[in-house]
Amino acid sequence: MDARVMSRRTFAGLLGVGVAGTLEWRGGAGVAAAPGPVRQIPGAPGADRPPVARLDSNEFADGPSARAREAMFAARDQFGRYPDLAEAHMREAIARHHGVAPAQVALGCGSTEILKMAAQAFLSPGRVLVAAEPTFEAVISSSGLTQAEAIKVPLTPAHAHDLDKMAAACSERTGLVYVCNPNNPTGTIVTGERLEAFLRRLPPWTMAVVDEAYAHFVVDAGYRTAMDLLPRFANLVVVRTFSKIYGMAGLRLGYAVASEPVVAALQRHAVTSNANCAVLEAARTSLDEPGLVADRRAAVADARRRLYAELDRDRRPYIRSETNFVMIRIGADVGPLVQQFKERGIWVGRRFPAMPDYLRVSIGTPAEMTLFVETLRQLAPRA
Repeated sequence: MDARVMSRRTFAGLLGVGVAGTLEWRGGAGVAAAPGPVRQIPGAPGADRPPVARLDSNEFADGPSARAREAMFAARDQFGRYPDLAEAHMREAIARHHGVAPAQVALGCGSTEILKMAAQAFLSPGRVLVAAEPTFEAVISSSGLTQAEAIKVPLTPAHAHDLDKMAAACSERTGLVYVCNPNNPTGTIVTGERLEAFLRRLPPWTMAVVDEAYAHFVVDAGYRTAMDLLPRFANLVVVRTFSKIYGMAGLRLGYAVASEPVVAALQRHAVTSNANCAVLEAARTSLDEPGLVADRRAAVADARRRLYAELDRDRRPYIRSETNFVMIRIGADVGPLVQQFKERGIWVGRRFPAMPDYLRVSIGTPAEMTLFVETLRQLAPRA
């Protein structure tokens, strides 16, 4: 079937059910579960009205895997103890996973804390941060705490990092360069070849932080994790999180991998015991769970394709994504549209000043995606 002529009914059918269904991720495909409500957000605005669809923060709709949930429950006897030993075991597990030494791993309360640690470690008054615009803003926000200057380099016309201009923006004052790969909010990637060439152009005193929060979703063969480049670049930090494909956004665990001296510098700015026993056990279990990442990546890629088909049907422009979210061009400032969605109980991504006419939507359950597409057609119909 030509995706461009897919009907609304076919779209809902392919996703599993109508707006009353939920999704289980099994074997790399979405499987319709027993009918049930769209996810309700306790205490949220409108929580006593129609159900809320959360498509605003790029979370993984199903949350942790069943094995991860079991691991959290099994760790309950440790909840009264500080997590020192569990943190050590987590660093060892991450080190094995990436083929590095445990001393090359730093843990954080989500990757957001890791990015704040990097800003505090490598920026100071008079120093400069170079980042793309738009991109994930945690490092930019944290740079303000250090009184460093932030230089924002616009994306290319293809909505990707302009690495040439970012390299040219570096000087003797540049303490940190931030590359979100894949990029949030555009979902675009920097290929491995271009990333390595970029790192070679950086001054040795400039730290490069490559944020790979969405790396697990990438299917493009040109992508390459920066983990492979760590042995060649002493000024490289690679950041990962368990908030996205592992479904632990509410549990808060991220990590950095770098050389031992760089990790030591990061650790000086970490909160003591910044990870809890439950998430540590869940994350350790998930790292070793066969097929988990591959299955979830395939399911999200399939859901993206289905969303693309509906957007193509409406002749609505969008940016092809390597993540669990998509940027859709509306053709007008999306601020009012975001509010209109929220009034209907659907939370979508906020307005990005550098791309004010693009709406970011996270990939959710089949019910949520069906609800989003139908509501988009109602609120912003195509001529």
